[in-house]
Amino acid sequence: MRYLTARKRAEFRGSAHHGTEHHWSMMVSAVGLALLVPVWLYIFGAALGGTREEVLATFARPFPAIVTGLLLVVGMRHFAMGATTMIEDYTRGTMRKMLIIGVIALSWAVAATGLFALVRIAL
Repeated sequence: MRYLTARKRAEFRGSAHHGTEHHWSMMVSAVGLALLVPVWLYIFGAALGGTREEVLATFARPFPAIVTGLLLVVGMRHFAMGATTMIEDYTRGTMRKMLIIGVIALSWAVAATGLFALVRIAL
């Protein structure tokens, strides 16, 4: 008979063996977003209310384009990981798999669309 205390079961990585990596990945992306969002809001706020040409000129410069691209990629990756965790916690079976595929596809589609628009503006 194998006797495990609650502490022994909770130590290290958990039952799925990837909880620690997921937690750290979410923490790193959250810190990245905490740094990127204020910078991007400043850039976006400065461009807000300008003419079309002024907005295009703002996002055609390298720094605003890079910050916007990073925000899209990091933000959508963070969204996909968080939504996947939520779906895993509250659904089961085939619906769970379909929702996870849908969330990941949605995040990739938003990131790809945003990056495509950014490249069109920057070039």
